[in-house]
Amino acid sequence: MPSTFVAKGAEAYEASMGRWSRWLAAPFLDFAGVPSGGRVLDAGCGTGSLTLALSAHRELEVVEALDFEENFVAALRSRTDDARIRVQQGDVCALPFESQTFDAAYSLLVLHFVSDAHKAAREMRRVLRPGAAAAVWSYEGMPSWRLFWDTILALEPEAAGNGVPSGRRPLTAEGELRELFETTGLKDIVETTLTITMDYANFEDFWLPKVYGQGTFAAFFDGLPEPRRDLLRDAMRAAYLAGEREDGPRGFKSVAFAVRGTA
Repeated sequence: MPSTFVAKGAEAYEASMGRWSRWLAAPFLDFAGVPSGGRVLDAGCGTGSLTLALSAHRELEVVEALDFEENFVAALRSRTDDARIRVQQGDVCALPFESQTFDAAYSLLVLHFVSDAHKAAREMRRVLRPGAAAAVWSYEGMPSWRLFWDTILALEPEAAGNGVPSGRRPLTAEGELRELFETTGLKDIVETTLTITMDYANFEDFWLPKVYGQGTFAAFFDGLPEPRRDLLRDAMRAAYLAGEREDGPRGFKSVAFAVRGTA
């Protein structure tokens, strides 16, 4: 299985996670660095948040983008007419490129979803000339999602494994992504944390993408009796409002771990 990410279409991805990828792309590239020319790879491009941020660097000659989900690939193709961007469906664990093809390779919020992160990292190392960079969400550093998961599990323990994680994903603890890069033979490895604010306009903006976005929780939720669904929604609304009477915007500082290294 090339991916453990349960995709439910490009629009659902944009609502639940894609918008945060766009916010994270700029600080990620500031940390990772962008070469002054040549070819770069976005390994696991999703709907193109990082790809489009890379294409803003006009000195780059080619931006290759690859993702396992066909509808994400189609969505990215519809978002750009930049002739330098080449998009294809593929597996980051078996990159369809010759060795030492790219001047830089990037993976934004992908490696904790692939079937074999070590194989994916080695593939990124293989196709590189000078360096690579990757980022993953911190399990403990996503308060909006922990608020959602913890509230659900407090009322519906059976949701664990049904769209609500029963534990953290691999690579989402501090130091794990660095250790992964070290196993590939990359040198001069630097690790940092990147922080963005996940801003929600109101409770519906928070609730609906998490229930009906990516993953399998929607099937579990819709299968509950109506009183239990209402109880969950009311409890989540109270948690979101955090003591406020009126609905409205709320922001959550969220953290990703990022690593860069030199081949």
